[in-house]
Amino acid sequence: MKRSFIPTAATGGLQRKERQMDVAIAAADTAWVLAAMVAVALMVPGLALFYGGMVSIRSTLNMMMMTIGAVAVMAVLWVVVGYSLTFGNSLGGLGLLGDPLEYLGLRGIMAEPETPGLPPALFAGFLLLFAGITVALVAGGVADRMKFSTWLVFALVWPLLVFFPVAHWVFAFDSEDGSVVGGWIANGLGAIDLAGGTAIHINAGIATLALVLVLGRRAGFPTVSRPHSVPLTFLGAGMLFAGWIGFNAGSAVAAGNTAGVAALNTVVAALCGALAWMITEQVRAKHPTTLGVASGLVAGMVGITPAASSVSPLGAIAIGLICGVVCHYAVGLKFRLGYDDSLDVAGLHLVAGVIGTLLIGVIADPASPVGEAGLLYGGGFGQLGAQTLATVAVVAYSFLVTLLIAVVLDKTMGLRVTEEAELEGLDKAYHREMAYFQDGLGTAAAAEDSPEEVANTTKN
Repeated sequence: MKRSFIPTAATGGLQRKERQMDVAIAAADTAWVLAAMVAVALMVPGLALFYGGMVSIRSTLNMMMMTIGAVAVMAVLWVVVGYSLTFGNSLGGLGLLGDPLEYLGLRGIMAEPETPGLPPALFAGFLLLFAGITVALVAGGVADRMKFSTWLVFALVWPLLVFFPVAHWVFAFDSEDGSVVGGWIANGLGAIDLAGGTAIHINAGIATLALVLVLGRRAGFPTVSRPHSVPLTFLGAGMLFAGWIGFNAGSAVAAGNTAGVAALNTVVAALCGALAWMITEQVRAKHPTTLGVASGLVAGMVGITPAASSVSPLGAIAIGLICGVVCHYAVGLKFRLGYDDSLDVAGLHLVAGVIGTLLIGVIADPASPVGEAGLLYGGGFGQLGAQTLATVAVVAYSFLVTLLIAVVLDKTMGLRVTEEAELEGLDKAYHREMAYFQDGLGTAAAAEDSPEEVANTTKN
């Protein structure tokens, strides 16, 4: 950001003006990231509603509990050791994992910055929500059939072995003076990822695929319960849409041009994803659906996440349209290939994450805040190669380690609920509560209850 100073007769006066400007900029950055943190926090209930509306009426609350449960476990992990594993000085200078002892218990995080800048505690809190949402995304793939207790253990183990290492690769940058070494993808490889196309969406998407392969398919698959409340899902998608602006633009960690470009590109790509899905449904089935629009909106937002600061608005249109069309077809692969990704985490987050990450190497605009040129702008194959290698590395590591975690948990605790619990619904079986009651919503609320309950309700 360019700064203009008012000349004074004394050098001391100029220094004071510069100091005042630095303090003002730091205050603006802090205010912006605080606002972005609130927006990202709203993505947690947004995701719970988005997922909760798509599952059976008998497992709505369980889906919401899995979402908030994952974020709650992450809150403890992040404070104790997660932040340090992610942003600590790389062990051995290898760029693979941060020093777990450097910020153990977020030691020293409350200290006032020596020079005006973003408070470390705010940065840590902002990224905590990123980490929590990443784990919560996986819950959508295992809906209706995974033990709640095992899910919470998975939410504890998976970040330690998968998310924190990958986040260190992608988000931890070397310090300017060379005293702190960051992750190999961010520094050695030079791959571009503004807000987590690799570390969050590709990571969560491929982990979901590994987990569901061990977990198995829902009873009756491919015939499964329809979404019980599309309006609930659409409301959740709307909350995610609003929160995603803070997610991407807040990742600039400054109230400046990069945040503005990222916000604009996020909105454009999201709406283009919804439009593309709508048009694709119209062409294929002659009727666009509200659920499809919500899914396309998410696909566009996922696709632009890594690229929001490195492509032009025209590039954002391209990413949104491509993600909307490709993800529409990708979600149907589970029926062809026989794996049961309940709420299409792989079909949306993995696929759109890969598209957005790779397209940076093709359409990155040198006029963007990042300033890198993609293949179409004369940049050659170098950036595309870096984006491809980063994608392959995250996919391979996350899939293999998650598969191992799933097998161990299955052999020890068991991943799958009992058949009785699955048929009864996880809300009753695990939480002893229901999302809806007959006296409030009428007999329609019992549409997925047992035939005996429906019959009794009709008689009464």
